[in-house]
Amino acid sequence: MSGKKTNLILNDFAAIDFETANQHGSSVCAVGVVVVRNGEIADKFYRLIQPEPNYYNYWNTQCHGLTVKDTDEALVFSKVWKEIEPLIEGLPLVAHNSRFDEGCLKRVFRTYQMDYPDYEFHCTLKASRKAFPKLENHQLHTVSRHCGYEMRKHHEALDDAYACAIIAIELFVQAIPPSNYKLEF
Repeated sequence: MSGKKTNLILNDFAAIDFETANQHGSSVCAVGVVVVRNGEIADKFYRLIQPEPNYYNYWNTQCHGLTVKDTDEALVFSKVWKEIEPLIEGLPLVAHNSRFDEGCLKRVFRTYQMDYPDYEFHCTLKASRKAFPKLENHQLHTVSRHCGYEMRKHHEALDDAYACAIIAIELFVQAIPPSNYKLEF
């Protein structure tokens, strides 16, 4: 697998994934970010976050394995976002099922009374359905495997963001030709 599979061209972007503690979209308890520049992974970021509201429900913990013990001493979202902001400045964001991650981001910004900068989001789930219609399903781990990356821990925010970045590279990155062509005879 290699090369762009959609009409959208993104050589620079940040893949992002949130995990939540409970049914509230604002309850982000972990974030993973993978920055891609010139079609290659350039940086990564992972933090646990003390969620708001600060409680975990059974099903969310079953999914990602995090509990209040993991995030009790973690920073709140507004402080973590100050670390993320410079990494993603000027970049479009991609997520697998971007409606979920964009929704979480908007809700947690509202919860912390932060001005939302109207980030540009693109969805690898939606794009993969068009690009790979014959896959058995379009879950993150299935599409990631199809694109050559076997996830190590699904529902761990950094691994999910990394898998999303691999998928987005496959779907959106256009090969960048070398700029120093020199024909010699």
